[in-house]
Amino acid sequence: MSRKPLLASVDWTLIAIYLALVIIGFVNIYAAVYNPETNVVFTTDTRYFKQLIWILAALVFAVFILALEPKFFSQSSYWIYGIFIALLVAVLLIGSVTKGAKSWFGIGDFGIQPSEFAKAATALALARFLSRIDFTKDLKNALLSVSIVILPLLLVLLQNDTGSALVFLAFTLVLYREGMSRYVLILGVAIIALAVAAMVVNVWLLIAVFAFVTLLIWWIGKSRRWRNFKFRHCLWGFCIVAAFVSLTNIAVEHVLQEHQRDRIEVLLGKKSDIKGVGYNVNQSKIAIGSGGFFGKGFLNGTQTKYRFVPEQDTDFIFCTIGEEWGFVGAFVVIGLYMWLIIRIVRKAELQRSKFARLYGYGVSSILFCHILINIGMTIGLLPVIGIPLPFISYGGSSLWAFTLLLFVFIRQDAQRTELV
Repeated sequence: MSRKPLLASVDWTLIAIYLALVIIGFVNIYAAVYNPETNVVFTTDTRYFKQLIWILAALVFAVFILALEPKFFSQSSYWIYGIFIALLVAVLLIGSVTKGAKSWFGIGDFGIQPSEFAKAATALALARFLSRIDFTKDLKNALLSVSIVILPLLLVLLQNDTGSALVFLAFTLVLYREGMSRYVLILGVAIIALAVAAMVVNVWLLIAVFAFVTLLIWWIGKSRRWRNFKFRHCLWGFCIVAAFVSLTNIAVEHVLQEHQRDRIEVLLGKKSDIKGVGYNVNQSKIAIGSGGFFGKGFLNGTQTKYRFVPEQDTDFIFCTIGEEWGFVGAFVVIGLYMWLIIRIVRKAELQRSKFARLYGYGVSSILFCHILINIGMTIGLLPVIGIPLPFISYGGSSLWAFTLLLFVFIRQDAQRTELV
């Protein structure tokens, strides 16, 4: 059995999509921070120059990953996970606060965010653990699987970085692929729906409605068809729902920070504040909508040029794409993301190694969650929680972390086709 060269084994389509997204990101970062009042086109003290340096470093990083043996990642997964768990703890102790979150190690003008890399580390550790056991047949293994995800989630939540913490919930899709009951997903959706209802509707009215539904179910349950259905079952269900609704309101009022609570209330229509917490989203929707079908053209976006949208080169970079490249540009970017995720999932299903398959699902889940939340918040469908758009948003930590995430899978997939 001969061994094919590495360059002939890697998936060049995935690499091409990656490079296309990185280039799109650089062009739009340039547009977002470009100052038309200066005559200098390219200077070293701008964000787009820093992004270029990070892109070049990411490409070197990608080549280094491809040069490693695939088994290195599975054998070292627990060590990598442990290192980043330690870094998440360390950043709570000695990290610097940026935009209200204590999630950065600052060294001069350079900063690194361990939580971005912890997602890839968690994907590796979860894939390694699940590849050796069947978590659906053993409660202990199921709890350990969930713990691998919950530990970094809680540490990131303690850093006051809610957006990054929520991304870890994407690993639920990996567990579902490995046999987790669909009823768990249904329960999760029901809990989210109930939490939203608790924030929109008066809590006592909601509890009263559930009390009525409980009695109705009990009355129906007295029929022959449900003769074993007991009133205590309804009562327990009502008590659980009432407690959850009450706790949700307590959490909203006393756990969430004021700006987080305000953003949720603006999204749910309970508050209108286009000059305050709703300013970003309102300006974002204006920018995207003003782009029309073909956009205003490169460097011609007025919302972009005059800095109406804060964080337009990071969390709100999709506004620049929508304004200057229009519906066509936004469609191309979303299409590239869909192509990337679908191709990763299809490649994951072809893997001979269970570890590689599980890791592939972890990669696609993280990317999907980031894309959904980032684009959703820029068009006003989700609250603003501040996470980057993969490969496009400004920032070294996010670009390097997503590069690591993707190219480890590309290296795993190359192993599948190396032997002929």
